[in-house]
Amino acid sequence: MRHRVLVVGVLLTVGCAAGPPSPAPQPAAGVRPGVEVLATDSLHLVRGRRVGLVSNAAAVDRQGTGGVEVLRRAGVQLVALFSPEHGFRGTAAPGEAVESTVDSATGLPIYSLYGRTSGPTPEMLANIDLLLVDLQDVGARYFTWLGTTVEVMRAAGRQGIPVLVLDRPNPIGGVVAGNILDTAFASMVGRLAMPMRHGLTLGELALLARRDLGLSVSVAVVPAAGWRRDLTWERTGIPFLPPSPNLRDLEALYHYPGSCLFEGTNLSVGRGTDRPFHQVGAPWIDTAAVLGRLRAAGLPGVRFEGTTFTPRRPGDGKYADTTVVGVRLVLTDAARYDPVRVSLEMLATLRAVHPGQFRFSPRQFDRLAGGTGLREALEAGALPGGILAGWGPGLAAFERRIEPFRLYR
Repeated sequence: MRHRVLVVGVLLTVGCAAGPPSPAPQPAAGVRPGVEVLATDSLHLVRGRRVGLVSNAAAVDRQGTGGVEVLRRAGVQLVALFSPEHGFRGTAAPGEAVESTVDSATGLPIYSLYGRTSGPTPEMLANIDLLLVDLQDVGARYFTWLGTTVEVMRAAGRQGIPVLVLDRPNPIGGVVAGNILDTAFASMVGRLAMPMRHGLTLGELALLARRDLGLSVSVAVVPAAGWRRDLTWERTGIPFLPPSPNLRDLEALYHYPGSCLFEGTNLSVGRGTDRPFHQVGAPWIDTAAVLGRLRAAGLPGVRFEGTTFTPRRPGDGKYADTTVVGVRLVLTDAARYDPVRVSLEMLATLRAVHPGQFRFSPRQFDRLAGGTGLREALEAGALPGGILAGWGPGLAAFERRIEPFRLYR
């Protein structure tokens, strides 16, 4: 079976066979995000059209210029802006409803898609001929921007408006890890049957979502020129801007596919501190005992350190303004680091060392974990290695399923 994938107006036929191995990394000349490619090479795709842009402040070009300015300089007729979770400026707290407003710099309306509605209404789309999506995804299933993109695609399809995704690199690369979400648990923090660390770009995910969800909408992708899956973010030449208030640096993105699971426990993940998602803690943790077990596991790519921190309001909802003790993760080798495996070891260790204090919040944990299986396995005393081995066939099937939608080597 062969599939047709529309990319920048060029119809590519992508087979299901595995491609050639990636070449050895070479010095990068700079990667052009999709917004730059559109503005310099592909303006015919937007010429003469009234355009709406779904984006936020983290979506910049190689000079650090925001996408709105890049498109306006190129003569694109922007008529409306749409913002995902955290708002157009990326400063709203996680889960905080964001009101629609007006952009003071351009006078354009900014319609919030994380507040009263999760998708554009017909009224918002009344004067739009084409929707652009330019969002810097983080590489983890839990991030809500794929959910927003899906709702944009649904709404656009109902109005007969095409969607063009201006793609960006996956900042943590093409590695996949974790379990495959049970679609009975689909939500904004897990929209498709995909692993915790999915290894795809938002453009690839949009194409996959159109197929998996049966969306009736025209979707095309402007790829990030020059990017390969083995190309680390530092070598892309694109400045890193925090995609959300609690993912403040690139290292946090590497930890996030694993450490986000602790949101579904009675441990703090460091919200309201200077190191959210780098650390977990609670007042009752025996740091020496926990560290001893974790270090003995010999997990590659990471160092475990004892830490104390005081989460501040309003960032932390568990131990706000309380000093807690815990474990800080320090990335030592991104190529060898498996954040999901590390977090499973941490969860199992904390349950073993603190059986009377450690607790899951079942509804929230299962929502993040994409089903009940992980929590039930840990509660039954299953070892992390066995849990990971059980996920292997699902990951292999996922790799085969996404092959037709891969746009990069």
